[in-house]
Amino acid sequence: MRVIDVHTHGIGGYDTRTADAEHLLRIAELHGAAGVSEIVLTLYPATIRVMRESMAVVREAMERQKGRTALPRTDNNPSDALAASPAQIRGVHLEGPFLNPAKCGALNAMTFLEPSAEWLHELLDGFEEIVKIITVAPEMEGALPLIRKIADSGIVASMGHSAATYAQAEAGFHAGARGITHLFNAMSGFHHREPGLAGFGLLHPGVYVEVIADPYHLHPKTLELIFRTKSPDRILLVSDTVRETTSFTRAQGVTDRHGTLLGGCLTLTEAVRRLQEEGLVTRDAQRYIAENPGRYLQNT
Repeated sequence: MRVIDVHTHGIGGYDTRTADAEHLLRIAELHGAAGVSEIVLTLYPATIRVMRESMAVVREAMERQKGRTALPRTDNNPSDALAASPAQIRGVHLEGPFLNPAKCGALNAMTFLEPSAEWLHELLDGFEEIVKIITVAPEMEGALPLIRKIADSGIVASMGHSAATYAQAEAGFHAGARGITHLFNAMSGFHHREPGLAGFGLLHPGVYVEVIADPYHLHPKTLELIFRTKSPDRILLVSDTVRETTSFTRAQGVTDRHGTLLGGCLTLTEAVRRLQEEGLVTRDAQRYIAENPGRYLQNT
């Protein structure tokens, strides 16, 4: 079964902040062992130099993966089974650096940059073929022409880590943005006098929305609201897993010492199982984890 996760930073002690391509291949193996067939490795915002170094490591991992033969499972090392079905690394999701510091969430706001074509060129030069998604805050000065440039290059522009009003989100969509990064999290929420980015994501039929479906990022009634309101062909279930995500974090979530959520605690297949067990998703699951993300990555 095809399962595509377009937002994962890492899992099981490994993440995308690494200089070792083997760490990224290990992430792919761990997701694959959980039943995920394809992943888009998501990079944290950092200096342009660091983000380019990280993209180079992702490209190396993708090249190694193409030529790698799966190792057979042995009785002495059952974990070798992880190598039998690694998730295919489809490319990179850049979660920043063109974000709003007021909605940084667990990200380092000190690394955020004002949107500009010059910064974008410096960031992407030579890596255009592996960058699939870039998250941008549409209300920032210079964001709309940047979104147009991203969209014109064939990369998906997603809106997130943003304090955008409904009108600003709509302007971002008309500039070429096609998605919203982890709906309701790290963004302006719904208010009865200002629906904000979350309201735009719920109500506009053309925009895709990422949904983190672990027990901590969204209240069950918020999930119900999404599934009852949003067009089912525009919902993308994502894991947003991080290095700290393990089987032990399912009971308390993944947080720092201040209680700030750092990322998701469930793989995509585990999240779907949870939604089905709780009756939040009784159909369309394959659409949310395969058909929709497949179209999204094709920018259609």
